[in-house]
Amino acid sequence: MAFQILLNFSLAFLWMFLSANFTTNGFLIGYILAAVSLVIMRRFFTGRLYLESIWSVIKLIFLFLKELILANIAVLKVVLKPKLDMQPAFFKYETALTQEWEITLLSSLITLTPGTVVVHISDDNKYLFIHAIDAADVDETIESIRNSFEKAILEVSRA
Repeated sequence: MAFQILLNFSLAFLWMFLSANFTTNGFLIGYILAAVSLVIMRRFFTGRLYLESIWSVIKLIFLFLKELILANIAVLKVVLKPKLDMQPAFFKYETALTQEWEITLLSSLITLTPGTVVVHISDDNKYLFIHAIDAADVDETIESIRNSFEKAILEVSRA
């Protein structure tokens, strides 16, 4: 992936020098043309294109923003209800993530979402112990985390 980024920048600078256009626009045009040429030559690379990884990161950011807004609305509904009928829960979440940065990112995303906190990570990094302020159905909450954050992190980190 680092080779692809270096190649993209090199081709962009080459375009800048060949076209004698030493402006930011000249570089951007060269960068876009180089990115298109990388997409055309993608079968010659062993891994996936770095552009796909960037797209996955952008999707993860937007997923987090969406979940953040939805969680804020849910917590606001719980707080503003005249009758306190929330169902807090502690549960154990088994993760498929293996690398430490993936588990840290998942823990951070869960904790940054209002109403949920990762309390502990097991020593073998397989389980996260989570507290949710209002989890009527724990299995549904687990599936929600698995199908949103964990799936997006796997998409970013693996091909």
